[in-house]
Amino acid sequence: LGVCQLSLGIYLRTWTLLGVLGIGTFMEAAGYVGRILMHDNPWSTSGFRLQIFCLILAPTFIAAGIYLTLKHIIIHIGPQYSRMNPKLFTWIFIGSDIGSIVLQAAGGGIANGAGTDQVMVEIGNNIIIAGIAFQVATMSVCGFLALDFFIASRKHLREDFQGEAVTEKPQRKVWFVLAAEVAAYITVLIRCIYR
Repeated sequence: LGVCQLSLGIYLRTWTLLGVLGIGTFMEAAGYVGRILMHDNPWSTSGFRLQIFCLILAPTFIAAGIYLTLKHIIIHIGPQYSRMNPKLFTWIFIGSDIGSIVLQAAGGGIANGAGTDQVMVEIGNNIIIAGIAFQVATMSVCGFLALDFFIASRKHLREDFQGEAVTEKPQRKVWFVLAAEVAAYITVLIRCIYR
């Protein structure tokens, strides 16, 4: 998927989306390489660090791609149906995700540096969980705003976009993008809740 994302991003010149989804997919792959390294030796420190670091941070980059795409969907369909300025979606939600990364990294640093001090390990783990919970809350708020937008714009979605008659083929492309956005959002949210 990372190679596909790189190819599509370069071909379509979507540099920001290419960056966040490229980083996210390659971090996911690196995280699973870490798990493969732990197959023969479950106590492998390097494998554990690689998989824990990459698999905790990768969904944040994928979520950033979802927020960027949502912004452009709202701009295309009609910003007047959104309760929030579409440009704020990326600033607010990506900023919140950066905050969740900082919390998770701080918790990981505390837990990793605690050594045998179980109290500090527990504190670090709790900070990691707080960062993940903050990310789930951020994604949930974004999901409610997106749902509100789609409910408000559903009549417009059925009729036309930007006041122009839409042929059947471009309309199918828009519905495909909407379906892909919803599927990506749901899967990343489920993954964050599971973590």
